[in-house]
Amino acid sequence: MLFEIPNMTCGGCARGVTAIIHDLDEHATVNVHLDTKTVEVTSHLTAETLQNALSEDGFPAQIK
Repeated sequence: MLFEIPNMTCGGCARGVTAIIHDLDEHATVNVHLDTKTVEVTSHLTAETLQNALSEDGFPAQIK
C-alpha cells in the first residue's frame, strides 16, 4: 500500500513514521521516499488502520 504524507519533510519524520508502523506491525516492510513524501508499506494490517495511526500521531496520510 502507498501513503502520501505531506508534512513528512525530514529524516526525523521518516523515522517517526516508520516507528509508528512498526509499533503496530513489527514485521511490516516500510520504504520511505522523502522526495515524493510517500511511504510504501507491506503489512498484514489494513491501509485504514495504518492511516488512522499515522494521523493520530501527527502524520495525516492519504491512501494512494
